[in-house]
Amino acid sequence: MFDETRRYMMRLGLPAGDLYDLPTSNRRFPDGAHFRVEVPTVNTAAAMKALMEEAQKSGIVINRVDETYGIFRHTIRELKEYIAIARDYGVELNLSVGPRATYDTGATVLSQQGVRISYRLRGMEQVIRAIEDVKRAVDLGCRGILVYDEGMLWILNEMRKDGELPKDLHFKVSAHCGHANPASFKVLEQLGANSINPVRDLQLPMIAALRAAVNVPIDVHTDNPPASGGFIRTYEAPEMVRIGAPIHIKTGNSVVPGHGQLTSAEDGRRMAAQAEIIVETIRKFYPEAIQSGPGVEDMAIPAA
Repeated sequence: MFDETRRYMMRLGLPAGDLYDLPTSNRRFPDGAHFRVEVPTVNTAAAMKALMEEAQKSGIVINRVDETYGIFRHTIRELKEYIAIARDYGVELNLSVGPRATYDTGATVLSQQGVRISYRLRGMEQVIRAIEDVKRAVDLGCRGILVYDEGMLWILNEMRKDGELPKDLHFKVSAHCGHANPASFKVLEQLGANSINPVRDLQLPMIAALRAAVNVPIDVHTDNPPASGGFIRTYEAPEMVRIGAPIHIKTGNSVVPGHGQLTSAEDGRRMAAQAEIIVETIRKFYPEAIQSGPGVEDMAIPAA
């Protein structure tokens, strides 16, 4: 069915449909690895330190950590602590743009329409403030930014190209943007995304189709807090790696009730335990998969 339309999709560099044959991806990270482990919602430096210490005790590598509370909600002292921990452990750190719809004075985000706005920016002044928030993190040495707005992504990429921001600054597009198909992913890649997080409930054929459309890493949740569905997809993780490489396997935030909340050192330790389960499962059922080690050159590790 729909053969003419499917042929045209392929002319555009998109898959003809969701890939139910689940083809093995032949793409890799620059170091040759299939996957990296990413832990989101690490919203205090204390939680990040506990996460990294526990992971080290367990013999697993955490490649990437995402802070999602917002840069402007942390003191300079705590941001410096985040960056120091990331540098010490050779882990990529994404700090999130603070200004967002849920912190703004507009009421639409609280209405039934709010889900369509997500964390996007309202008005040009909020865009300016968000850029200043990014500059605040960059000035402290951060080299990874979690972005929630497509227009903001375009501006940040233009600033990076023009030398207004560091050339080695990485931009990750959040799942909160709500993107869920290969065409949207292709647009985000063209706008300058270095990795893209789809919505959390995509099935394996849909993930395979995303991989067919873009070259940048995709960031896929294996587990989620109750606030975003409570999915625990441990036994799908090996197949996610096989069909989605290069892929960030996102794990650990199922231990907290929701996103954007402050996390404790105990939360960090529990996140490490969940990551250990995921890595164990990948190693057992897809043993040929290679994980990146800490501190590889193409990761957005804080500047010294």
